[in-house]
Amino acid sequence: MKKMTIAVAIVLFFIVIIMNFKEQIKAFVYTVVTQDMFVSVDDDSFDPGPSNGSRISTINAIYQNQRINTLDSFTGEKGTILIASRSFDWCPYCMRQLIQLQQKKALFDDAGLSLVAMTYDPPALQQAFVTKHSIDIPVLSDVNGTTFKALGILNQEYAVGDDRYGLPYPGMIILNTDGVVVGKLFVEAYSARVDAQSSLAYALSKLD
Repeated sequence: MKKMTIAVAIVLFFIVIIMNFKEQIKAFVYTVVTQDMFVSVDDDSFDPGPSNGSRISTINAIYQNQRINTLDSFTGEKGTILIASRSFDWCPYCMRQLIQLQQKKALFDDAGLSLVAMTYDPPALQQAFVTKHSIDIPVLSDVNGTTFKALGILNQEYAVGDDRYGLPYPGMIILNTDGVVVGKLFVEAYSARVDAQSSLAYALSKLD
Protein backbone atom coordinates (compact mmCIF):
# COMPACT_ATOMS: atom_id res chain seq x y z
CA MET A 1 0.00 0.00 0.00
CA LYS A 2 2.84 2.37 0.88
CA LYS A 3 4.56 1.72 -2.45
CA MET A 4 1.30 2.38 -4.27
CA THR A 5 0.82 5.65 -2.38
CA ILE A 6 4.33 6.76 -3.34
CA ALA A 7 3.71 5.81 -6.97
CA VAL A 8 0.46 7.77 -7.05
CA ALA A 9 2.18 10.76 -5.47
CA ILE A 10 4.93 10.65 -8.11
CA VAL A 11 2.36 10.47 -10.91
CA LEU A 12 0.42 13.39 -9.46
CA PHE A 13 3.64 15.37 -9.08
CA PHE A 14 4.47 14.95 -12.77
CA ILE A 15 0.90 15.80 -13.78
CA VAL A 16 1.13 19.04 -11.83
CA ILE A 17 4.51 19.83 -13.42
CA ILE A 18 3.14 19.17 -16.91
CA MET A 19 0.04 21.27 -16.30
CA ASN A 20 2.02 24.20 -14.89
CA PHE A 21 4.61 24.16 -17.64
CA LYS A 22 2.39 22.98 -20.51
CA GLU A 23 3.08 25.95 -22.77
CA GLN A 24 6.82 25.81 -22.15
CA ILE A 25 6.90 22.08 -22.86
CA LYS A 26 4.82 22.58 -26.00
CA ALA A 27 7.13 25.36 -27.23
CA PHE A 28 10.19 23.19 -26.59
CA VAL A 29 8.70 20.24 -28.49
CA TYR A 30 7.73 22.49 -31.43
CA THR A 31 11.25 23.93 -31.54
CA VAL A 32 12.80 20.48 -31.64
CA VAL A 33 10.35 19.19 -34.25
CA THR A 34 10.84 22.16 -36.60
CA GLN A 35 14.56 22.74 -36.22
CA ASP A 36 15.42 21.31 -39.67
CA MET A 37 12.26 22.31 -41.55
CA PHE A 38 13.64 25.09 -43.75
CA VAL A 39 15.18 24.49 -47.16
CA SER A 40 16.67 27.04 -49.53
CA VAL A 41 15.12 25.76 -52.74
CA ASP A 42 12.06 23.88 -53.99
CA ASP A 43 13.76 21.23 -56.08
CA ASP A 44 11.20 18.43 -56.21
CA SER A 45 8.62 17.72 -58.91
CA PHE A 46 5.59 18.33 -56.69
CA ASP A 47 3.67 21.18 -58.33
CA PRO A 48 0.00 21.52 -57.34
CA GLY A 49 -2.02 24.66 -57.83
CA PRO A 50 -2.77 27.10 -60.62
CA SER A 51 -0.49 27.17 -63.62
CA ASN A 52 1.83 30.07 -64.33
CA GLY A 53 0.05 32.68 -66.41
CA SER A 54 -3.35 31.93 -64.92
CA ARG A 55 -5.27 34.48 -62.91
CA ILE A 56 -6.61 33.98 -59.39
CA SER A 57 -10.15 35.26 -59.36
CA THR A 58 -11.96 33.00 -56.90
CA ILE A 59 -11.42 33.84 -53.25
CA ASN A 60 -13.98 32.90 -50.61
CA ALA A 61 -12.48 33.83 -47.26
CA ILE A 62 -13.05 35.75 -44.05
CA TYR A 63 -10.75 38.51 -42.83
CA GLN A 64 -11.52 40.73 -39.85
CA ASN A 65 -15.15 39.57 -39.87
CA GLN A 66 -15.56 40.53 -43.52
CA ARG A 67 -16.10 38.26 -46.51
CA ILE A 68 -13.16 38.53 -48.92
CA ASN A 69 -13.71 37.74 -52.59
CA THR A 70 -10.48 39.13 -54.03
CA LEU A 71 -6.87 39.71 -53.02
CA ASP A 72 -6.78 43.12 -54.73
CA SER A 73 -6.76 45.09 -51.48
CA PHE A 74 -3.65 43.23 -50.32
CA THR A 75 -1.59 43.73 -53.49
CA GLY A 76 1.87 45.20 -53.00
CA GLU A 77 3.70 47.57 -55.32
CA LYS A 78 5.31 44.62 -57.12
CA GLY A 79 2.90 41.84 -56.25
CA THR A 80 1.58 39.45 -53.65
CA ILE A 81 2.68 36.21 -52.07
CA LEU A 82 -0.22 34.01 -50.99
CA ILE A 83 0.90 31.62 -48.25
CA ALA A 84 -1.24 28.49 -48.07
CA SER A 85 -0.84 26.95 -44.60
CA ARG A 86 -2.40 23.94 -42.94
CA SER A 87 -3.20 25.40 -39.51
CA PHE A 88 -2.00 28.06 -37.10
CA ASP A 89 -3.71 26.18 -34.28
CA TRP A 90 -1.91 22.83 -34.35
CA CYS A 91 0.64 22.69 -37.21
CA PRO A 92 4.10 23.58 -35.81
CA TYR A 93 5.63 23.92 -39.28
CA CYS A 94 2.97 26.42 -40.38
CA MET A 95 3.37 28.42 -37.19
CA ARG A 96 7.14 28.61 -37.40
CA GLN A 97 7.03 29.54 -41.09
CA LEU A 98 4.70 32.46 -40.47
CA ILE A 99 6.69 33.60 -37.45
CA GLN A 100 9.83 33.63 -39.58
CA LEU A 101 8.04 35.51 -42.38
CA GLN A 102 6.82 38.04 -39.84
CA GLN A 103 10.40 38.53 -38.63
CA LYS A 104 11.51 39.18 -42.24
CA LYS A 105 8.40 41.12 -43.27
CA ALA A 106 10.27 44.42 -43.57
CA LEU A 107 12.39 42.91 -46.35
CA PHE A 108 9.26 41.97 -48.30
CA ASP A 109 7.74 45.41 -47.67
CA ASP A 110 10.89 47.14 -48.93
CA ALA A 111 10.80 44.95 -52.05
CA GLY A 112 7.18 45.95 -52.74
CA LEU A 113 5.79 42.50 -52.00
CA SER A 114 2.80 41.92 -49.74
CA LEU A 115 2.32 38.71 -47.77
CA VAL A 116 -1.11 37.16 -47.23
CA ALA A 117 -1.63 33.89 -45.36
CA MET A 118 -4.61 31.56 -45.49
CA THR A 119 -5.60 28.47 -43.47
CA TYR A 120 -8.73 26.41 -42.95
CA ASP A 121 -8.86 27.46 -39.27
CA PRO A 122 -11.87 29.40 -37.99
CA PRO A 123 -10.99 33.08 -37.40
CA ALA A 124 -11.04 32.71 -33.60
CA LEU A 125 -8.30 30.08 -33.66
CA GLN A 126 -6.25 32.16 -36.10
CA GLN A 127 -6.59 35.22 -33.89
CA ALA A 128 -5.17 33.43 -30.86
CA PHE A 129 -1.98 32.71 -32.82
CA VAL A 130 -1.88 36.16 -34.41
CA THR A 131 -2.19 37.89 -31.04
CA LYS A 132 0.31 35.67 -29.26
CA HIS A 133 3.03 36.23 -31.86
CA SER A 134 2.20 39.82 -32.88
CA ILE A 135 1.53 38.84 -36.48
CA ASP A 136 0.53 41.72 -38.75
CA ILE A 137 0.62 39.70 -41.95
CA PRO A 138 -3.05 39.41 -42.99
CA VAL A 139 -4.39 35.94 -42.12
CA LEU A 140 -7.48 34.82 -44.02
CA SER A 141 -9.81 31.97 -43.14
CA ASP A 142 -10.80 29.84 -46.10
CA VAL A 143 -14.53 29.14 -46.09
CA ASN A 144 -15.18 25.38 -46.23
CA GLY A 145 -12.00 24.85 -48.24
CA THR A 146 -13.57 26.46 -51.30
CA THR A 147 -10.60 28.70 -52.13
CA PHE A 148 -8.04 25.95 -51.71
CA LYS A 149 -10.21 23.69 -53.85
CA ALA A 150 -10.55 26.34 -56.56
CA LEU A 151 -6.78 26.86 -56.52
CA GLY A 152 -6.17 23.13 -56.94
CA ILE A 153 -4.25 22.78 -53.66
CA LEU A 154 -6.89 21.13 -51.47
CA ASN A 155 -5.44 18.03 -49.79
CA GLN A 156 -7.42 15.14 -51.25
CA GLU A 157 -6.68 12.78 -48.35
CA TYR A 158 -9.57 14.20 -46.34
CA ALA A 159 -13.27 13.97 -47.23
CA VAL A 160 -16.08 16.36 -46.37
CA GLY A 161 -17.01 15.82 -42.72
CA ASP A 162 -13.47 14.94 -41.66
CA ASP A 163 -12.01 17.29 -39.02
CA ARG A 164 -9.15 18.04 -41.36
CA TYR A 165 -11.14 18.55 -44.51
CA GLY A 166 -10.08 21.89 -45.95
CA LEU A 167 -6.35 21.49 -45.44
CA PRO A 168 -4.25 22.70 -48.37
CA TYR A 169 -0.94 21.44 -49.59
CA PRO A 170 1.25 24.06 -47.89
CA GLY A 171 3.14 26.41 -50.14
CA MET A 172 3.35 29.84 -51.73
CA ILE A 173 1.79 31.32 -54.85
CA ILE A 174 3.45 34.43 -56.28
CA LEU A 175 1.16 36.89 -58.05
CA ASN A 176 1.97 40.02 -60.01
CA THR A 177 -0.02 43.22 -59.57
CA ASP A 178 -2.63 41.97 -62.04
CA GLY A 179 -3.27 38.85 -59.96
CA VAL A 180 -1.52 36.60 -62.48
CA VAL A 181 0.43 33.61 -61.17
CA VAL A 182 4.14 33.96 -61.99
CA GLY A 183 5.60 31.32 -59.69
CA LYS A 184 4.95 28.76 -56.95
CA LEU A 185 6.83 27.13 -54.09
CA PHE A 186 5.32 23.81 -52.98
CA VAL A 187 7.66 21.33 -51.30
CA GLU A 188 6.15 17.85 -51.28
CA ALA A 189 6.97 17.16 -47.61
CA TYR A 190 4.50 19.13 -45.49
CA SER A 191 7.21 19.33 -42.81
CA ALA A 192 9.54 21.35 -45.06
CA ARG A 193 9.21 24.96 -46.24
CA VAL A 194 11.40 27.28 -48.28
CA ASP A 195 12.89 29.82 -45.88
CA ALA A 196 11.81 33.47 -45.93
CA GLN A 197 14.83 35.02 -47.62
CA SER A 198 15.01 32.31 -50.30
CA SER A 199 11.28 32.75 -50.92
CA LEU A 200 11.78 36.50 -51.32
CA ALA A 201 14.65 36.01 -53.77
CA TYR A 202 12.59 33.51 -55.78
CA ALA A 203 9.55 35.80 -55.90
CA LEU A 204 11.62 38.77 -57.06
CA SER A 205 13.24 36.65 -59.78
CA LYS A 206 9.76 35.80 -61.10
CA LEU A 207 8.51 39.39 -60.95
CA ASP A 208 11.49 41.08 -62.65
